[in-house]
Amino acid sequence: MTELNRWSPQALGFLRIVAALLFMEHGLMKLLDFPAPQPGVPDPLPMILIIAGVIEVIGGALIAVGLGTRIAAFISSGEMAAAYFMYHFPHSFWPGLNEGDAAILFNLIFFYLVFAGPGAWSVEGLLNRPVPAD
Repeated sequence: MTELNRWSPQALGFLRIVAALLFMEHGLMKLLDFPAPQPGVPDPLPMILIIAGVIEVIGGALIAVGLGTRIAAFISSGEMAAAYFMYHFPHSFWPGLNEGDAAILFNLIFFYLVFAGPGAWSVEGLLNRPVPAD
């Protein structure tokens, strides 16, 4: 088991990067219709969805590169909790029926990153690396 523990920072970094890129995709679909328009999103966008899209793109980018990870993850986690309870939950109690399973997973992954930090391959890790003495 200690062999697996050795790879924990890399696994956390990989989870952070992939989750953040998927999160960014949702924001890009809302704001720029890239790679395609997000299904069920009205046109023109109401202000709340513009704000959500901005949080998803900027927060996702910060989390992906590992810069300000804990703060960006905290805000993104809160946005996903609000999205779930404002949009998904009123349609049904069951996440599989209300299509809120992605919001729940993003919420929990980002909430975990608030406490775990960025893991490997982050700008924060590069900035906090000790400088070797000559």
